Amino acid sequence: MSFPLPNFSIDLKGQTALVTGASSGLGVRFARVLAKAGAKVALAARRRDRLDEVAKQIRDEGGTASSFPLDVTDATQLTGVFEAIQAELGPTTILVNNAGIPDAQRAVSMSVELIDRVLDVNVRAPYILSCEFARRLIAAKTPGRIVNISSSAAFDYSGSGAALYSISKAAVIRMTEALAVEWARFNINVNAIAPGAFKSEMMDGMLGRIGTEWIQKLPRGRLGDPAQLDSTLLFLVSPSSDAVTGTYIRVDDGQHSR
Repeated sequence: MSFPLPNFSIDLKGQTALVTGASSGLGVRFARVLAKAGAKVALAARRRDRLDEVAKQIRDEGGTASSFPLDVTDATQLTGVFEAIQAELGPTTILVNNAGIPDAQRAVSMSVELIDRVLDVNVRAPYILSCEFARRLIAAKTPGRIVNISSSAAFDYSGSGAALYSISKAAVIRMTEALAVEWARFNINVNAIAPGAFKSEMMDGMLGRIGTEWIQKLPRGRLGDPAQLDSTLLFLVSPSSDAVTGTYIRVDDGQHSR
């Protein structure tokens, strides 16, 4: 086989990408980036009005995007969304499991209802979506890419309250590794990004609870900007990462070294 020099491309023309949690935060940025690279983007989240705003922004920028309201705690919606996407944008070939919620409580203070919701959104939903996505690709004998959004919290927990979030994001890393092994022979690559502290709506909520003083104690004294995740996302969904599967990339601005 002959490869070009350099063997690098982020051209996503002809691809259809599903981004969950696409109504706010990192999901909005991910959707816009994928559209800029040529993918048709299916925006999924609960808030239809916000999805429509993001879809319009992408179309105004010259891209293609449609809204697909989705409650990721509803298994029927999770398995049915791909049919709706296919009818409008074509078969989904890229899945970005971005939707996630924090717990913001100490382990002994959490209600069973909150435990169930954190695990449903952060672990169960990406697993069900990934399996349905892969099932369709395997049947069609089509390659695909999955990018799971984990967190640096999967590796570091200070004990200040967010134990289940840390546990759930560690589960996402292991999910990535296991599914990559099972689906490698079908040319479905499964990888993860583990961001550190980045600007987002989730981070705004955290700052409202605990203040901003801790930011100055980070190695570079700053929060990450979502734009700094663009290159990692595009690498993992593009032809350039053809041989990369079952791994995670920490994008945390050196925060793990503090």
